[in-house]
Amino acid sequence: MDFFTEYASFLAKTVTLVIAILVVLASFAALRSKGRRKSAGQLQVSKLNDFYKGLRERLEQTLLDKDQLKALRKGEAKTEKSEKKQKNKPQTRPRVFVLDFDGDIKASATESLRHEITALLTLATPKDEVVLRLESGGGMVHSYGLASSQLARIREAGVPLTVCIDKVAASGGYMMACIGEKIISAPFAILGSIGVVAQLPNVNRLLKKHDIDFEVLTAGEYKRTLTVFGENTEKGREKFQEDLDITHQLFKNFVARYRPQLAIDEVATGEVWLGIAALDKQLVDELKTSDEYLADRAKKAEVYHLHYAERKSLQERIGMAASGSVDRVLLNWWSRLTQQRFW
Repeated sequence: MDFFTEYASFLAKTVTLVIAILVVLASFAALRSKGRRKSAGQLQVSKLNDFYKGLRERLEQTLLDKDQLKALRKGEAKTEKSEKKQKNKPQTRPRVFVLDFDGDIKASATESLRHEITALLTLATPKDEVVLRLESGGGMVHSYGLASSQLARIREAGVPLTVCIDKVAASGGYMMACIGEKIISAPFAILGSIGVVAQLPNVNRLLKKHDIDFEVLTAGEYKRTLTVFGENTEKGREKFQEDLDITHQLFKNFVARYRPQLAIDEVATGEVWLGIAALDKQLVDELKTSDEYLADRAKKAEVYHLHYAERKSLQERIGMAASGSVDRVLLNWWSRLTQQRFW
């Protein structure tokens, strides 16, 4: 028992020391980067046709004998030669620009998405297509409102937008998805949750029990409606609920604008559906995985994957690693709390 006690003590000291070092490094990085101009990012572009071709060729090398492989390559060379001649003609293959959005509560991926959209809109035409691979359970209204506005730029430019959902597009995630002219979902992806939720604890009675006063001073009748520490009133609750109802109505109107075929009052109940049921509700247009869809498109179009990556200094990376660890703990806790019904 003494050994385990000493080991636990040693482990606790080690963890404390590591955390202290990370805090110091994070503080140092923050001081070094303070006041400096943020370094520019870089748009990374890769051709998915080459990726799919590489997968196929690797499998062919394993399964085919030398004669079969030689004959196959000879046929491919002949086809490529013919395609090169076709490229010299005015008619060219359409282009597909692929974007990814992996959403958290704050819709942090919007920062990269906005630059990717700005870049592709300099070249994309109505003959091209934008495919967004979207994964998000939703989050802050204003954050997902901005992300949705970025996607609306594609629609306004007249470029076809297809949204692919493999796992989840709920709440703010569906707010983004509905902008697509076509929504494609995996059969068991989670969709919907067209609703608004707000929750917060109130410890006012606990404070009173220990004779602790908490004062809230405001200028404006509804500057604060519900608080964590103060005593909430029925009037404050009614105003808070009114604000939620207004936000929900705006959400419903937004979805109905882009998907008028929906029976909006029927689907805007905050419920979620799996892809199979969502198809019946017209929340999606087709059941298919993003892999299947893009592999099919690659047969007829030039498919490009775009990703805007921020350039960060060593100090910034250290600082982000430290703060990111804390953020991940909080975000994981919040996601588990709010998405238990999806499990």
